[in-house]
Amino acid sequence: MLRSLTTSMGIVSVAPTQTVVYLVPRYPPSISTYLYASSLTKAKTIHQPTQSYVHSKSVETAIESTSQLVPFPLLTNGNYTACTIPWRFPSDDPSIPTPTELSWINLLLNTIPTFKKHAENDTSVPDAANKAENFAQRYARILEDFKKDPASQGRPLDILILCRLREQVLREQGFRDIFKKIKDVENANAISLFQNVVHLNDAIEDEGKRLENLVRGIFAGNIFDLGATQLAEVFSRDGVSFSTTCQNLVPRPWIIDDLETFRIAWSKKSWKKVIIFVDNSGADVILGILPFARELLRRGSQVILAANDLPSINDVTYSDLIEIIPKLKDEEGRLTGVSTSNLLIANSGNDLPVIDLTRVSQELAYLANDVDLVILEGMGRGIETNLYAQFKCDSLKIGMVKHPEVAEFLGSRLYDCVIKYDEV
Repeated sequence: MLRSLTTSMGIVSVAPTQTVVYLVPRYPPSISTYLYASSLTKAKTIHQPTQSYVHSKSVETAIESTSQLVPFPLLTNGNYTACTIPWRFPSDDPSIPTPTELSWINLLLNTIPTFKKHAENDTSVPDAANKAENFAQRYARILEDFKKDPASQGRPLDILILCRLREQVLREQGFRDIFKKIKDVENANAISLFQNVVHLNDAIEDEGKRLENLVRGIFAGNIFDLGATQLAEVFSRDGVSFSTTCQNLVPRPWIIDDLETFRIAWSKKSWKKVIIFVDNSGADVILGILPFARELLRRGSQVILAANDLPSINDVTYSDLIEIIPKLKDEEGRLTGVSTSNLLIANSGNDLPVIDLTRVSQELAYLANDVDLVILEGMGRGIETNLYAQFKCDSLKIGMVKHPEVAEFLGSRLYDCVIKYDEV
């Protein structure tokens, strides 16, 4: 349904006239048993109602969010699947877990202590310690069951199923955003550094070198990932310096390195409308993506930042961005001198650290009209689930390899970089 928008303080909003409920995918009965084990009514409480906001004065209409998620319209017709790494083949025995399935199940098992620790410290949830223990035991039991019978859910395992189960078990225990405290700290730190990062980029006169510096900033920011166990421990112990990370990226050539091809396209093209599927809070979105988005704005592009509907790990959400952007504006309401009139914030409809592009919000699908560049940023969205996704327009997949399982599949080094540019 198209509705008129009203503008207030630079935020264009749509006031829903009905309750908005997103439902999880309709998995076969066995997987639904895990998802809805507590009660059948849980299906309506997995996603809480959300209100549509678009951060732009120039948009006059938008589609009201509804319960139905739809395919991203820029996907090309074909055999799209939101899984880059094949976990099993038709010749594999369905009752025996493959080595790849086992490695990913173990990866998720190894994240449980980190999630449990943050859940215990969530002061917004009564009796958090006991509920965190319940989460840890239940999720571990589900994963161990998959080791015994990977075919029990009626369809092949993939990273979307395992991540969705983790989020569902957390929400059943009352946890909504267990990483909120650390996200708030990292966002505040990154906001304090934003202008300095932008000024350093602006000081690079050569356009090609400036682009490379912006790309390196995206990689450096993307290392802030609490879904990677080793990195979570580093952040907990030492924190990570953004400038040092920029300087210490693994040397080129990276495992997938289309930087030169993208640099040529950057010099020749002027994309009118760009969608960026953003990843993590903190340095990732504030010091990596936003300086890059600002450069696109300065070149005349309209930029849509598509962020998660609900919290997942330390991913930035749609509501987070609504709060972050105003804090970065200067006294004239600009991003260090660049107008934000063509900067939009959209709710992707997603609630995971990975994304299935057959299930996005109707708002985002509407805004995708006339987009000529799609960017998927981060390991989960750009590598693990959509590295080979094909689009009707130019696309860029960019992220850092932070899981040994991904490095093994790509034949890369851990913390190697991926920049994959496909031109239509």
